Amino acid sequence: MTRARAGTQPPAVLTVRAAAALLAAAGLAHTLWYGLHDPGHALAFGVLITVGELARWGALPGEREPAPLGAAGALAYALLGRSGGGPTSHGVLQVIAVLVAAQLVACVPHVARGAGPALDRVARRILTVAFAAVCFQPLYNSGRAGSRFGEGPSYVLVLLLILVLTALCDAVLAALLLRSRTRHPYPPLLRDELRGLIGIGSAVCATGVVMALGVAVAGLWALPVLCVPLLLTQLSFRRFVAVRTTYRQTIASLARSTEIAGYTPHGHARRVAVLCRAVGRELGLSGSRLTVLEHAALMHDIGQLSLVDPVPDGATATLPAAEQRRIALLGGAVVRQTGVDTEIAVVVERQADPYREQPLSARIVRVVNAYDDLCGESLIGPLGALEQLRLGTAHDYQPEVVESLARVLARGGPAPVLPG
Repeated sequence: MTRARAGTQPPAVLTVRAAAALLAAAGLAHTLWYGLHDPGHALAFGVLITVGELARWGALPGEREPAPLGAAGALAYALLGRSGGGPTSHGVLQVIAVLVAAQLVACVPHVARGAGPALDRVARRILTVAFAAVCFQPLYNSGRAGSRFGEGPSYVLVLLLILVLTALCDAVLAALLLRSRTRHPYPPLLRDELRGLIGIGSAVCATGVVMALGVAVAGLWALPVLCVPLLLTQLSFRRFVAVRTTYRQTIASLARSTEIAGYTPHGHARRVAVLCRAVGRELGLSGSRLTVLEHAALMHDIGQLSLVDPVPDGATATLPAAEQRRIALLGGAVVRQTGVDTEIAVVVERQADPYREQPLSARIVRVVNAYDDLCGESLIGPLGALEQLRLGTAHDYQPEVVESLARVLARGGPAPVLPG
């Protein structure tokens, strides 16, 4: 099993970054050569994007869009055709130039504190905003948008359609970049990205349209007023992410109780959870099903706290089937008392059943737990553990799950840390 050399990037990542860099260079060069059209608008939207990107400072892990105001401002500038009743004259390349300049200014304080810009996210932002500008600016500046759709509801629907296509473009790019880094199947990754559009993504798109329409009628004075709803949405979303993070930390703390009490080796629950998530991705799980799998994997050994005599090295995979099921049922009962999702308890209490009677999440937890337990036996090791799992596919372990685990490990996936 090998890993890619440190510092190398997958071809898809390099391609996306190169395309974004070419667009950025073209936009900056064109603007420097021909000068700014409507410099007041360029400055106003540049400041808005910069402020929005600076709001990323307080982003929490798990935020899908850490700078929604910056994203909405960039999309609004890309879709801006009029301001205060008069036409604007900026084009696609100036939109890109203003976005890139704002990104560069906003990254300065982040670089100063040692948190440089996420290059993949910046590249996606440039490509998606460029896509929106290419769809709108030539159409509007040619006069065909006004002659065909006017300035009424049809015009608004055109803007919404462009933003929907832009959001889909961003989801495709995000899933592609994640696929190139993790080698997980593409469809579940894309489903996760599309599902994310329903939340903060829809708020960003709606605000982008409202900003463009508001400035078209009222001029730049509309921008500060129209920013407030999205800022409040961002605040509410961050509170939600904070609650979700606290929930996961609580589950992780409960999972560590078996390690602290000496029932399981250090890091066992975390290793199983990380590897379960990778195998779940490989088998097409996404969204809430993947979250349930990860949380159940963290808590899968909690039933050992009910035992009088600890299992040697916490390796439940080496116990008789009846004893494994008893511990699993005890764990399910403990999980139900903690108040977490009932689905997590079901996975925990069914992890020792014959695989044909288990839900998929329980099959994954059983295989990965057994792999980590068997790797703890120095005479067996990772290859021997996989061989043992394959020998047990007639009754104990689902063959598809075992082979998915093998593929994850063959790609250099999260291999278990052997106890010292």
